[in-house]
Amino acid sequence: MLKRKQRRVLRYVEEGSLMKLKSFLRKHKDLELNFTQGKKHRGPLHIVCSHGDDAILRLLLKRGADPLQTDRNGETPLHLAAKRALKHGKRAYDDLVVPLRKNCPEAMDIPNKAGVTPQDLLQWMKPEQENVKSESSNVDPEQQWREKLLDECQEEFFETYGQYDGDFLRDDKDDEDFGGWADRIRREYFTKQRAREQREAASVGHKSKRSKGRKETEEDEKSRKDLQARLEREHEEYLQRAARKEEETRQGRKRRYEERCAATFNSSSSKAPERLLGYEDIPWPAPRGSLQDMVGVMLHGADRSDLSTFRKVLRRQQALWHPDKFFQRCGSRLVDSDRKKILDTVTGLSQELNRLAQNLR
Repeated sequence: MLKRKQRRVLRYVEEGSLMKLKSFLRKHKDLELNFTQGKKHRGPLHIVCSHGDDAILRLLLKRGADPLQTDRNGETPLHLAAKRALKHGKRAYDDLVVPLRKNCPEAMDIPNKAGVTPQDLLQWMKPEQENVKSESSNVDPEQQWREKLLDECQEEFFETYGQYDGDFLRDDKDDEDFGGWADRIRREYFTKQRAREQREAASVGHKSKRSKGRKETEEDEKSRKDLQARLEREHEEYLQRAARKEEETRQGRKRRYEERCAATFNSSSSKAPERLLGYEDIPWPAPRGSLQDMVGVMLHGADRSDLSTFRKVLRRQQALWHPDKFFQRCGSRLVDSDRKKILDTVTGLSQELNRLAQNLR
């Protein structure tokens, strides 16, 4: 019986949700992927090869899925990939057969229960493959450039997924998160791509029809350009939104830091009884960050091109975190168990500020 996590993997594979699957496997690195389900006893790699999703195929292989796993008929994922290549041509061969063959060369000679190997299946494709290769040498350079740009945009989307998630403000919610948007755009692109493959496969019977079928119609060209422009435009909007949210987060950290400093350092002059301060009670600019992170929060918003103003801001922070002045303000209130850790951090922070001030001269 499949586990809950394995059922989720199957759902993402069947839906073609690359971003969700990639994020899920990143969180569950030890998840076993070599399982089977259904009457045909097929695993995730079998399903991917039957659907023709090369990106998810490469992800599963990278995560340790076994390309030698067999189904009820003794067929490996490479058998299904070879059958799809026979039906859809060279693009399916490059997307499915090549990665599996490179990952596990011995799978080419594994027979199914009928005694047929993937190598036997691919023998029927060789003449067609040679014709495709000869015609592919005449591809329009402009078309190659557009496809390359589209691949780079997709790769950049996948790499930046989740980069800013922890910094987004809670009250700024999008109707659709980046992972869902990327999966939706990707599904739309591959739906158009599969439709084009089917049109090409329908004209394989006759050479003149096959040659004519591989030429893009005006409608295909317009759809490709529209999709490319949409990808570029929405990606640019996403980066701008992420930068805006990151700036709002930094401003919020700076504001909270100043409020905590006022509450902690000014309480000694009030008539209220002084409370003891542990390490967590000190208004550190970035409690879990490095000294450089703390300085970044302190000086956020200060214009470094205006040296006189920037020096004033820097001197104010130097005075606030000078070890002697800090000890005069808070030394009697420090918890004994945290005293050394607090003073060491204050000293390091003061030295970092002094080093920055020296570099300005």
